[in-house]
Amino acid sequence: MLPGKKYTPEDFLRIAWKRRWSIAIPLVVIASTTAVVSLFLPNRYRASTSVVIVPQRVPENFVRSTVTTQLSERLNMISQQILSRTRLERIVQEFNLYPRERQRLIMEDVIEQMRKDISLQVNGSRNRDAASSFNVSFESNDPRTAMRVTERLGSLFVQENLEDRALLADQTNQFLQGQLEEAKRRLQDHEKKLQEFRQRNNGQLPDQVSSNLQMLQSMQLQLQNVGESANRDRDRLAQLERNYADIQAAALPVSVPAAGGTPEQPTTAAQQLEVAKAGLRALQLRLRPEHPDIGRAKRLIAELEVKAEEEALKQPLSATSPAPTVIVDKSAQARAESIRNEIQEVRARIESSRRESTRLQEQAQSLAGRVQAAPGLESQLTELMRDYTTLQEGYTSLLKRSEDAKIAVNMERRQIGEQFRILDGARLPERPISPDRLRINLMGILGGFAIGLGLAALLEYRDTSFKTDDDIVTTLALPVLAVIPVMTSAAERRGLRRKRLILAASASVACMMVAAAVMVVWRLRLVDAWFR
Repeated sequence: MLPGKKYTPEDFLRIAWKRRWSIAIPLVVIASTTAVVSLFLPNRYRASTSVVIVPQRVPENFVRSTVTTQLSERLNMISQQILSRTRLERIVQEFNLYPRERQRLIMEDVIEQMRKDISLQVNGSRNRDAASSFNVSFESNDPRTAMRVTERLGSLFVQENLEDRALLADQTNQFLQGQLEEAKRRLQDHEKKLQEFRQRNNGQLPDQVSSNLQMLQSMQLQLQNVGESANRDRDRLAQLERNYADIQAAALPVSVPAAGGTPEQPTTAAQQLEVAKAGLRALQLRLRPEHPDIGRAKRLIAELEVKAEEEALKQPLSATSPAPTVIVDKSAQARAESIRNEIQEVRARIESSRRESTRLQEQAQSLAGRVQAAPGLESQLTELMRDYTTLQEGYTSLLKRSEDAKIAVNMERRQIGEQFRILDGARLPERPISPDRLRINLMGILGGFAIGLGLAALLEYRDTSFKTDDDIVTTLALPVLAVIPVMTSAAERRGLRRKRLILAASASVACMMVAAAVMVVWRLRLVDAWFR
């Protein structure tokens, strides 16, 4: 290349014609080599199956599914399970896939290559969070193997979806059952506490205040009636005691002489003793046993009994003096006996009224204590009832959810929930998807042409000889006096042919190396997408 020279299109055409063999030989060699290599590249076949997502066939208003994960997430999880090493290694062993790769590679690399051959394409739907269908495909050198492996992958997706939904529904049901049993145990414990609290504070609870107040009012009325009845009985007793005292005073025994003389007052101790006993009986009818008058009367009787015994010992045994006659009014005595009986009855009624009044007062105090204790127990009962209501609502909610979960489990077991169904099964592929030989040949032609142009440009760049007289004028700024044509000898012509042969051989070797590299790259599937 001459410095300072400006090239015109005619110059480029001249250079291309001059270097035509440098351009043509790489182009022909590389294009032919690429064509030959593309013929020997193995065909790749792809089989695909379409799986449609069938929605739940029971209306969600009747049965709500317990599988709440989004379909895209669940599909991703299922694909990861299917593409696991355990599953894929089982498929490789079953269909005898990648026999050459298994001889020279470890199983992990083979599984990784199989993952590259498997593709999952999700088709969109109106709902962004769901998918209406998806395609599963597998690539292989053998079309029948590709079809069989694709069928197995599609069936695995269907089976895994059923098992996954059933497992999720069963796990949800078991979780709810555990929570329900725990809630039931807590509810029973709280019911036991509430029952013990009610039994311990029976009659003092806030909801019994109204009944206690009614009973208290009723007891107050009864107590008032008992008091009024006791007052009437006391008045009657006072009147009867006065009447009895009057009758007793009028009917005191009188001593009458045996000869029929005038009666006289008792003078002996025995007579005084009889009068004192009669007075004590009268006092006992009117007064209580602990009254002081009754005590004095009893002491007087004891003294008179002592005196009467002394008088009886002093009197002679042969005394013949006539005994005094005691005159008693029988009608007055009968009336006194009747009054005394009535007095006893009235006293019995008064005592009964007193006991009844005491009982009613005790019950009234007890009811008043219950009413007063109700506000203090109300806060405790409110807290217990609040916790009980919360536990009962939680138990009811868990019970309903548990029943819904059981129905959902039965739905999944009967396979009437959301499921995968193979819409279009895998078919035997008839046309290979790769390699794209037309593209490979075009790339070989373009590559050979580019290499030829590059080689021609390199040779032209290294060539510093003058070709025309204009080159001398332009480069050296000297006038041209004469032009001598190129004269080559036989040795120079042989050297030129030798250079061309070396160039052709080099191009052939380079093409062979490129072909080998292409085969290796194809086997390793590093740039597989370029040749499809």
